[in-house]
Amino acid sequence: MNHTSHAAATPIIVIHDLVKQFGRFAALRGVSAEFVAGRLYAIVGENGAGKTTLLRSLAGLTQPTRGSISMLGTTDLRSVCSQVGYMAHPSLLYDEMGGMENLRYFARLYAIQDDELCTRAIAAVGLDPTLTRPVGQYSQGMRQRMSLARALVHDPKILLLDEPFSNVDTRSARQMTHLLTQLRDAGKTIFVVTHQASQLEHAADEFVHLGAGLIARRTRELIRMEAP
Repeated sequence: MNHTSHAAATPIIVIHDLVKQFGRFAALRGVSAEFVAGRLYAIVGENGAGKTTLLRSLAGLTQPTRGSISMLGTTDLRSVCSQVGYMAHPSLLYDEMGGMENLRYFARLYAIQDDELCTRAIAAVGLDPTLTRPVGQYSQGMRQRMSLARALVHDPKILLLDEPFSNVDTRSARQMTHLLTQLRDAGKTIFVVTHQASQLEHAADEFVHLGAGLIARRTRELIRMEAP
């Protein structure tokens, strides 16, 4: 890892004994962890390990069964939601609208009516703000970058990204990794849930390995599963 964080040691997120049950199934089984600002965290693990549930909990989209999350110094996640950008696995974009139209719509949800901010967000992910083609005609790589622009439009401090490399070619995945490192280096704290952890092997500051609803380990290098 070549990146050296300039963030203070004070955690930006503190998770304590986080439990999330869906009926009898416990997706999270008592997760406790601290994360500092200005780092790129890759959240990895097998299907059902609790990765997306953890991300959605951080985004305030699902309420824990037990435990707490403190973010930016408060446990009231709604009060800091404007400082969080969330990129879901589905793009959440409107296919019949162009990129700028999509961003204008999502920006209004944050009471932003400044086209310049939308233009900057689109340009920041390497797309052309003047492109009028409907998003439904974008390549998958372009759609993923536009989804990232949607998460960036309000300039959040924390980015929560669910499978940003999903269904994209190698070139697009590299572009996405480069974008994420640039955003991290600009001071944003980034959490990436991915099944393609190798894409972040030389970019992530830390790999958070989940297993059966618990953090199994945290490593600075990617630990590959051994073949049976």
